[in-house]
Amino acid sequence: MACTISADEIKRVKAQGFLNNKGTDCFNARIITVNGKITAKQAEVIAQAAEKFGNGEVEFTTRLTVEVRGVHFNDIPAFQEFIGTAGLITGGTGSLVRPVVSCKATTCQYGLYDAFDLSEKIHERFYLGYHTVKLPHKFKIATGGCPNNCVKPDLNDLGIVGQLVPVVDEDMCNSCKKCQVVENCPMGGLTLEDGVIAFHEDKCNNCGRCVGKCPFDVIEESKPGFRVYIGGRWGKKVAHGRPLSKIFTTEEELLNTVEKAILFFREQGKTGERFADTIDRLGFEYVEKEILSDDILARKQEILDAKLHLVGGATC
Repeated sequence: MACTISADEIKRVKAQGFLNNKGTDCFNARIITVNGKITAKQAEVIAQAAEKFGNGEVEFTTRLTVEVRGVHFNDIPAFQEFIGTAGLITGGTGSLVRPVVSCKATTCQYGLYDAFDLSEKIHERFYLGYHTVKLPHKFKIATGGCPNNCVKPDLNDLGIVGQLVPVVDEDMCNSCKKCQVVENCPMGGLTLEDGVIAFHEDKCNNCGRCVGKCPFDVIEESKPGFRVYIGGRWGKKVAHGRPLSKIFTTEEELLNTVEKAILFFREQGKTGERFADTIDRLGFEYVEKEILSDDILARKQEILDAKLHLVGGATC
């Protein structure tokens, strides 16, 4: 059966997270999980919604959202009301801040910070808080707990990577023939030179695996923080994000930097281009300078109030 829903209505409900099953009057209902984590009760309600309104199937997207297939156009309001009883909403489309993707650093042996907690704060402040703010294109954020990069932070418009910067006291080295610190470094950032440990900062990725491994306290101290990548993109035109030169040591400073990046993209990005294109056009050094300054936050309301990006048209 051919689709009988008008193009305007398809566009309207797509903005609410309902994607048309081509050639039909049915839609995939995209449910936001905040960061890929839902409760048992929410899972139960999603399953019931799939049986009640869809075709009984549930799909997981690459952005850690959940889609219920086969929801008829006429059932969209009832579907939203039903899942709302479990605190769930639909969405995740448009030239906006998109749902946050997080790794499981909160419980992972390599995790360097509480990624679920951080991603929930980003969801509240930028996915929900900026949900009416039009951007030049979609803006994807990923929170990665360590340099293993399981959620590929550098392939997002903005990616966060947990850091644990080692503090190396070479004077404490006891010249062991078999060095536990060197053996625990996966990057070759620590070596033995003339029997004494040597730290190579250019090779270190701040994974923290060396901290506390030396029985003679060569690396007992460390500095926790976050590295931020900007301008990553996966898709037809792949772009690897580049790290800002500063490692952020407080959550407040990190969240302010995320906000400055979004505001910068809204103000200086051209409609239809991804953040990677904006950075290429303006130059990384200029973009970094603007994001690391506080000038853009002083103009926050002016930028949010500006009539920008009202007409879509993706270039990639």
